[in-house]
Amino acid sequence: MRIAILSCFYPYRGGISQFNTYLLEELSKKHTVKAFNFKRQYPGILFPGKTQKVASDDTARSVESVSLLDTANPLTYGKTAKAIAEFEPDVLLTRYWMSYFAPSLGSVTSKVRRRLEKKGKKDFKAVAIADNIIPHEKHFFDIPLARRFARRQSGIVTLSHAVEQQLHQICPKAKSVTIPHPLYSNFGEKIDTLQARKLIGMKGTDQEIMSRKVLLFFGLIREYKGLDLLLEAMPYLDRSYTLVVAGECYGSFDKYRKIIESERFAPCKDNLILIDRYIPDNEVKNYFSAADVSVLPYRSATQSGISSISWNFDVPLITTPVGGLVESVGEAGTGMLTESVSAESVAKAIEKYFAENKKEEYLYNISLLKRELGWEAFTQKLEDFIKTL
Repeated sequence: MRIAILSCFYPYRGGISQFNTYLLEELSKKHTVKAFNFKRQYPGILFPGKTQKVASDDTARSVESVSLLDTANPLTYGKTAKAIAEFEPDVLLTRYWMSYFAPSLGSVTSKVRRRLEKKGKKDFKAVAIADNIIPHEKHFFDIPLARRFARRQSGIVTLSHAVEQQLHQICPKAKSVTIPHPLYSNFGEKIDTLQARKLIGMKGTDQEIMSRKVLLFFGLIREYKGLDLLLEAMPYLDRSYTLVVAGECYGSFDKYRKIIESERFAPCKDNLILIDRYIPDNEVKNYFSAADVSVLPYRSATQSGISSISWNFDVPLITTPVGGLVESVGEAGTGMLTESVSAESVAKAIEKYFAENKKEEYLYNISLLKRELGWEAFTQKLEDFIKTL
């Protein structure tokens, strides 16, 4: 097949760009694939982080792509569609994770279809891979835009059953399949735990460092990810725990700083390591190698790229019982679910996790999951779905 992928690629940073790189490389082993990149992914005013691009010293993998689509400039939609149509793809793959992208990606998809039909190509298929259908930060326009986008697709791949359910609620007749998020393996090999803990800033003798119970909150800090719940859980725990928070905050950090500087949190201050910046690829292994468990206190979730990184480094999870995390963590036995979405419940789950000492059981289940979540398996299931459309 000839496959065009329209989404973000290097030099854009983050999990979706990394996902697209792996997808491109795996599909290219059997097909002719071309990457079409954003010229501008978001206008600066809509982007809450410091930069959308990787730093010059980042080790993120680069791929060859054609940068054409400015999502905020409709004048680029036709130009992008023309370039894709000239490639004459059998399939156009797009990524959908928030309604902002519906107008640009939907318009390009329709324009490509019309251009190819004029050339006599009637078997063209447009397939979206959807991380979310309804975004975590909801807006009144999300559903109509998502519905309009979905109706322009031949089929939609969701990364969790929770997202597929969202899709069918707004578009009951949509052709879809759920293929779980593959594992990220681009961050290097796990390193020695003591070495890792020293690299991320833990102090003390070797024995003191290794005696700590290390909790990891990793990745972009956003409201729905519930970092405030985890911070508020810390005073419930004894001083044997160290919480490592590593990631850039999207929006203001004031809410979290207020908790950290509160009188109630004061006894925990020495038990917090805060790395408030984007973590480049070459440093990721340090944090997961240092951790005993990855904590995802999310208020809402579909699936999580952080869980995929955790599994890759053989780190179990403690998560709230929301969205696709119930399926991928609770039902799969790769970690522990809290009873509810609250600071008290998060603290109780953390204590229970270490008291029950089920890590070997979780690691065994993670090993089973890792066999299923390779990129070869993902692309094969994707190809099988495309053939049904």
